[in-house]
Amino acid sequence: MTDRRALKPYDVEISVPVGRDQVWEAVTQPEVLHQWFGWDYDGLEAEIRQIFVDEATLWAPERMGWADGSTLEVDGDDDQARIRVAREGSGADGPDVYDAIEEGWRAFLIQLSFLLRERPKGRRRTVYLTGETTGKQALSLATGEWHRFGPRVAWTVDPDGHLVVVAGRVPLDSPSAARFEVTVSTFGLDDAAFETVRETWAKHWAPVAADANLTTADTPAPTP
Repeated sequence: MTDRRALKPYDVEISVPVGRDQVWEAVTQPEVLHQWFGWDYDGLEAEIRQIFVDEATLWAPERMGWADGSTLEVDGDDDQARIRVAREGSGADGPDVYDAIEEGWRAFLIQLSFLLRERPKGRRRTVYLTGETTGKQALSLATGEWHRFGPRVAWTVDPDGHLVVVAGRVPLDSPSAARFEVTVSTFGLDDAAFETVRETWAKHWAPVAADANLTTADTPAPTP
């Protein structure tokens, strides 16, 4: 059993221009969670149910928590809301310390914010890329303005309107190669259009990443 006291503490939050009730629905209803949480693979539906239904404890008002001591809370009013994810712990702290769960929440909150702000139409389908590369190479995959959310995570919207989130085990500005993850979120695409996106990203990713891997809804999750 993991000693929760030895875990790295973190506190990540993001604000969105929508009401608190709508945000709470987005973090508690499985059909909406699928539109922003994680990335497609053959076990995503079961993962969402395990995390947000089976293992989460709900408290009023708009707050949930898990056995590792982490919590998610939503506050605000009818026009603006804040989503905060935090975990207490006595482990090593600071921006130089990598924690997979913390960085995962940064990426997922970006995807939630995009869903709530932009209100894209149709079912979300993702291309999830993993491999060893540098932050500079990962950020070269898409044109447009990149927005940072901490030292290891950044996002942009590509010319086709797809949300692209890059997350690394080292800071994006580090010259060192390390494992990076790129999640491309598309909405409302038919099978042919999605296959074009998948092929395009596969072609771009393979030359810049060692051990390049691509995951979609019908494939298992890659090995961490």
